[in-house]
Amino acid sequence: MALPKRRHSRSRTRKRRSHDALKAPGLMVCQDCGEPKEPHRLCGSCGKYAKRAVYVLDEEI
Repeated sequence: MALPKRRHSRSRTRKRRSHDALKAPGLMVCQDCGEPKEPHRLCGSCGKYAKRAVYVLDEEI
């Protein structure tokens, strides 16, 4: 296995790691209830996707 001949400087290492940060998930607003949701996913509060009832949520008694 090959070994590096010279040590990488801190700036070179940090330049490489500059793209490793986590990104915030993209959110959009549900068209029916207005709650934030991930795009192309079922809404967790109303159970609809693209204005179609996909999943009926149980109402609290």
